[in-house]
Amino acid sequence: MEMKKRISLELRNRTPVEVAELVVDNCRSSDGEVEGLTDDFKELEFLSMVNVGLTSLAKLPSLPKLRKLELSDNNISGGLETLSEKCPNLTYLNLSGNKIKELSTVEALQHLKNLKSLDLFNCEITTLEEYRESIFELLPQVMYLDGFDAEDNEAPDSEADDDDEDEDGEEGGGPLGDYDDEDEDDEGSEGGEDDDDEDDYVDEEEEEGGEEEEAEVHGEKRKRDAEDEGEDDDDD
Repeated sequence: MEMKKRISLELRNRTPVEVAELVVDNCRSSDGEVEGLTDDFKELEFLSMVNVGLTSLAKLPSLPKLRKLELSDNNISGGLETLSEKCPNLTYLNLSGNKIKELSTVEALQHLKNLKSLDLFNCEITTLEEYRESIFELLPQVMYLDGFDAEDNEAPDSEADDDDEDEDGEEGGGPLGDYDDEDEDDEGSEGGEDDDDEDDYVDEEEEEGGEEEEAEVHGEKRKRDAEDEGEDDDDD
């Protein structure tokens, strides 16, 4: 599928200005240039064009908010200065599997002041002697090269970090004060129910006691009536 058509499909009835992430991997650039992208994608923060046959970035539009750019497995050999001009706020750039051979080619990335992670894996440049040391010296702003820093510490997984933060936020959701108030309300309502039960129990006892007293009164009355009748018989 051609890149222009793929981008049109990925819009999914949205306007370009509404798109923050765009993935067009494995489509085809007819002439090795970027096609279908315009300056209207000004809110774009993540763009992936993996294995699309790119040989040039000359037609890349201005993407001022772009942070992450995936360009692996293409045929790019130079022209990286375009990235500094069109995507000045890049923090992550993946150029692995391209035709980059010389340090001078990468030197154009010096103007990407916010670039923290660069991937050149499977590029010919990686075979140069002291390749890693040279890149870190050439691009002092870069913290991670091919997934590792200058001390060979692996780069953190940014997605996993985001997930952890989300989980922490969920676990800590809601002020403690609200939680305590709810407990007190629950305890209060339970205590109220207990008090009601005790009141009902006392009322039942009082009712039973009243019935017993009333029965005793009736019994005494019947007994006196019987005695009176006996006295009347004796008189007769």
